[in-house]
Amino acid sequence: MTATPEQPYSPSGPRVRRTRGLLPRGPASRGPASRGPVSWGPASRRRAAGPLRETFALTVLPLVAALALPAAFAGGGTRRWFGGRAENQRAEAQAAKDEAAAAFYELDTAQRDLRISIETITAVDSSPAARRAVDDFEALGRRIDEASHTYIAAVDAHDLDRDDLEASAASRARTELTAAKGELDRVKRELDRFTDGLGPLLGKAETQLARLAPAVERARQALLAASDALDTARASGLRADDLAARLAALSPELTKLNQGAGQHGVPQTLERAEQVIRRAEAIRAEADRLPELAAETGRRLVSLRTRAQALTTRCEQVEPVLSELRRRFTAACWQDLQGVPDLAAENVRQAESKLAEASTARDEQRWADTTALLSTVRALLNTTDEAVSAAGDRLSRLNAVQKDPEQEIERTRFAIRDAQRLAMAGRHTPDPRHAHPLDGAVARLERAVAGLEGRHPDYWHFLTETEAVRRSVAQVVSLIREDRGGSAG
Repeated sequence: MTATPEQPYSPSGPRVRRTRGLLPRGPASRGPASRGPVSWGPASRRRAAGPLRETFALTVLPLVAALALPAAFAGGGTRRWFGGRAENQRAEAQAAKDEAAAAFYELDTAQRDLRISIETITAVDSSPAARRAVDDFEALGRRIDEASHTYIAAVDAHDLDRDDLEASAASRARTELTAAKGELDRVKRELDRFTDGLGPLLGKAETQLARLAPAVERARQALLAASDALDTARASGLRADDLAARLAALSPELTKLNQGAGQHGVPQTLERAEQVIRRAEAIRAEADRLPELAAETGRRLVSLRTRAQALTTRCEQVEPVLSELRRRFTAACWQDLQGVPDLAAENVRQAESKLAEASTARDEQRWADTTALLSTVRALLNTTDEAVSAAGDRLSRLNAVQKDPEQEIERTRFAIRDAQRLAMAGRHTPDPRHAHPLDGAVARLERAVAGLEGRHPDYWHFLTETEAVRRSVAQVVSLIREDRGGSAG
């Protein structure tokens, strides 16, 4: 709401009244050459008055013209220049009116600036703090409207340019205009405090707005780079249909980015730009490495096919190993290996089938499917390799312990003695937390050694027991070192 104050009234010049009866009445002075009485008849009066008129005209008429000249330049107004108390009150009221107009314009300008700040915040931030700021701004706007209406009503109620303005009316005008200015100043102070409190919200909003244009431009550039990389891959003979489909799926997102934050919001546009950048960069990276992926896939296919063939040959050797285990050792030593031949043959068969599927997927340039199938083949071959190797390793270890069990026994006793020395280092008595597990390891080893006596000892049980003893001893050693390391720290 804007009110334009009227221009100060320029008072007109005073009027000059006509002068009547300027000539004196009575006897005139006689000159030094006069003789006899002088006649005061009509003719003589006219003769005597002639020189006086001329003298009076030369003396008085310039003064009259000087007094009448300001009135002529003032346009013939009737207001007096020095009108006394009424004119003083008029001047004071006009000064109050000018000051109130200045306060009104200052408040209006500040409100316009604050509205821009509020619009900036609401475009970016939808948090409760931002919503409270909008509500407070609306309440403050109502206060500004009330103060503005009071000011405009005071201006409209008093015509300070009236010629017949009374001193009491001018005084009332000055009082009301001064009160209106005071209210405008109070609201302006409230507005300034509110503006200062918006600093954090406005700073955050301006930061996000500053990020908006660069983020959108980076998204466009990322899409362009992805498209160029895809064209290069296709030029090398690769279809890259899946990458092309993923890139086409980003087209609606680019359309929304081009529509701008005014339609979709600043936070949403920033988030959309970041998502487009990530997805476009992933497409570009995959397109760049697509030729290398095709070559690597071919190498993996050849390598895994060769490995499957080698495992087929090794699987044929599992049955003779199992036969020897059955012949020379108790059932407990080989019973868990009985299913190895069938398992190995089935795994190899599945691996070869998956290899054929992977080869087809590669020819069709379905790279994701190819990679998944090759990973399955690798897992099947690893499982088969471990199973086939287990049978041969079992026979080797059983042969060694059957020939010389003392080597396994001494190996385990050495580990126990080393742990006991570490437990006693710097102590007169071992810590029960260390001594009890070590004593249990000694008893367990003795029982394993006693199990070797008899006609058909279970060598596999002996080997698993000694391994278990060494693991328990290693745990005690680790505990001792942790305790001492903590004490040293």
